Formats: sequence, structure tokens, C-alpha cells
Amino acid sequence: MIVLIVGLVLFLGVHSVRIFADDWRSAQIARMGAGPWKGLYSLVSIVGFVILVWGYGQARLDPIVLWSPPAWTRYVTSLLVLPAFILTVAAYIPGTRIKAKLHHPMTLGIKLWAFAHLISNGNVGDVVLFGSILAWAIAVYASARRRDRVAGTVYPPGTFGRDLRAIVVGTVAWFVFGYWLHGWLIGVRPF
Repeated sequence: MIVLIVGLVLFLGVHSVRIFADDWRSAQIARMGAGPWKGLYSLVSIVGFVILVWGYGQARLDPIVLWSPPAWTRYVTSLLVLPAFILTVAAYIPGTRIKAKLHHPMTLGIKLWAFAHLISNGNVGDVVLFGSILAWAIAVYASARRRDRVAGTVYPPGTFGRDLRAIVVGTVAWFVFGYWLHGWLIGVRPF
């Protein structure tokens, strides 16, 4: 469990610098340049992610059960993850109405993904992983929306065609990941 927590601290910590130390972040970018900052940020992120995955794998080997979710919850999780995929894709397709309305759809997708996984997983390692990511995503979304308000950020109105593209790509990615990749990578077949 310690390895999982260390991985979470590194991974979520580096992704939280803008929330808790934005002035320090800006000073570091000014001092070292955007490229080296992004390189260091990426390196710490990758190391944190690898440690997080390893720690979660270790926690799954010796699970501590808090509750046993009913079998039907895995289907609820699968259904909730579909809009999480769509929201994440919408964040990367310029000109979606989804982004214009929600401002930070990827963060909302992460919140939904984490919440969905809390529904169908009842081990301590699951609660630590998905609960931490959910709490982090809530904080990131609130911080990003606050920055948008202060800066007066206005997102372009977007088009239905771009939304449709996000929905199609997100749905295909959800299906491919759920049907083939989740079982292969995680060891659990959602459907």
C-alpha cells in the first residue's frame, strides 16, 4: 500500500502544482524555460505513474476487503465510463460545444471515471486509488474554473459536428478499451 501511496503522491502531486503553487510553477518556467519544465514534469509524471501502477498491482495481490459490491455494479461502472471517455475525447477536439459548456471536460471525465470505479470496487487499494483521483479531480476542476473566471476565459461556441466526432471517437475508444484492452491490461473484463 505504501508503494501505491508514493506513486499517487508523485503523480497527483506534480499534477497539482498549478493548484497549490502556481506562482512557484510560473517562476520555475521563467527560470528554466518551458521545454525543460515540461520535460521534468513529464519525467516525474511517468515515474509516479509507474510506481502507482506497480503499487496498485501489489495492493491487488493481498486485498483488504471493505465491502463486496454486487455483480451488477460492474455494468453501472461500464455505462458511467462511456461518458467519461466522451468527455476526455471532447477535451482534445477543438471547437466542441461540450468544451464550450463545461470548460474542462477531461477533468470531468476523470471525476466520472474515478467515481464509477469506486462503485464496483470495494478493496482498500481501490478506495485509495480511485478515491484519491476523484478528490484530486474535484480540486483541479474547481481551481481551473476559478482561473477561468479570473482570466475571463471564454471558450469558442463549438459545433454539433465536433460534438458528434467526440461522441463517436469516445464511444469507439470506450468499446475497444472495455472489450479488449481492460482485460488484457488490468485483468478484469468489464463486459
